[in-house]
Amino acid sequence: MRIHYFLLLVMAFAIISCQNNYYSMDDFSKVEKIDAHYHIYSSTENSLEQAQKDNFKLLNINTYSGGCERVIEAHQLLKTLKKQQPEVIEFTTTFCLEGWDEPGWVENTIQWIDQCVADGAIAVKVWKNIGMEIRDKDSLLIMIDDAQFDPVFQYLAENGIPVVGHLGEPKNCWLPLAEMTTKNDSGYFSRNPQYHMYLHPEFPSYEEQMAARDRMLEKNPELVFIGCHLASLEWSVDEMARFLDQFPNASMDMAARMGQLFYQTVENHEKVRNFFIQYQDRLMYGTDIIDRGSEKESFQNRLHETWLNDWEYLVTDHKMTSALIDGEFRGLKLPKEVVDKIYTANVKRWYGAY
Repeated sequence: MRIHYFLLLVMAFAIISCQNNYYSMDDFSKVEKIDAHYHIYSSTENSLEQAQKDNFKLLNINTYSGGCERVIEAHQLLKTLKKQQPEVIEFTTTFCLEGWDEPGWVENTIQWIDQCVADGAIAVKVWKNIGMEIRDKDSLLIMIDDAQFDPVFQYLAENGIPVVGHLGEPKNCWLPLAEMTTKNDSGYFSRNPQYHMYLHPEFPSYEEQMAARDRMLEKNPELVFIGCHLASLEWSVDEMARFLDQFPNASMDMAARMGQLFYQTVENHEKVRNFFIQYQDRLMYGTDIIDRGSEKESFQNRLHETWLNDWEYLVTDHKMTSALIDGEFRGLKLPKEVVDKIYTANVKRWYGAY
């Protein structure tokens, strides 16, 4: 009887210990989290209110889309928000390519970055318009490995300022809408045909975009690089692993690419789960949600549901469906240690923030 009782105690302890290795849905608001890829373009407190309810901090990405005036306006807004909510808000800066062909562009860009860092920016964003939109005086597309960028990236590497890179687009971008693997991609490119490269075969291919990015990193091995949107390798955890193995100073965020993860999980759940565990120090959670000050209740509901659904995917093994893809998939049920890194520790490490 005593042996039987002892075995029951051992089994009960093992079950409790196992349960303690994982979070549940009930832990969502209890665990500190960071959305490492967020956009606020509004002075309303919609995002901040919901972030505090759901125990999130927000890393806001300033992107050079539109003119330099927009970059400056967004910088001033984010600077103010960080002063008001320093425990919740961090932000990046970016730089413009206006004046690219004029003397002094490099010096002016470095001076601007210095000012932004002094204002509280923790990293520098480069966007897909490099390689897909902006041209020099000879009408040639400017690629991210252009030699004129070299002194800027060298300066960032020497000063330990990370680069946040959205370079290229999802591989689906080079396919017809009907052949895209996820609905988030087909929806986006149907609304933004100017970036749907299947319609623009005169632009660099997906492979050329990735090769230019990799050449830039090869020239700057000390540069800390965070690849936005799973580094535009969202279609294959094998390719993501290859990239992270090749560039030890690189990491990536998951923003706006959950659909591609769901899609791969349908096909091979354990492969995706093993990728997260193996590269747990190199991945960061993010959404790419944009707050433009829209109707408060509907926006906050959408924000909460997005955060909650992604939490379910990462921490449970529930059977799930998503509007982003066809088919059913199962959550990854990652260990607490991995979840904590993805939601907080890796952001603190790679950005040196919070």
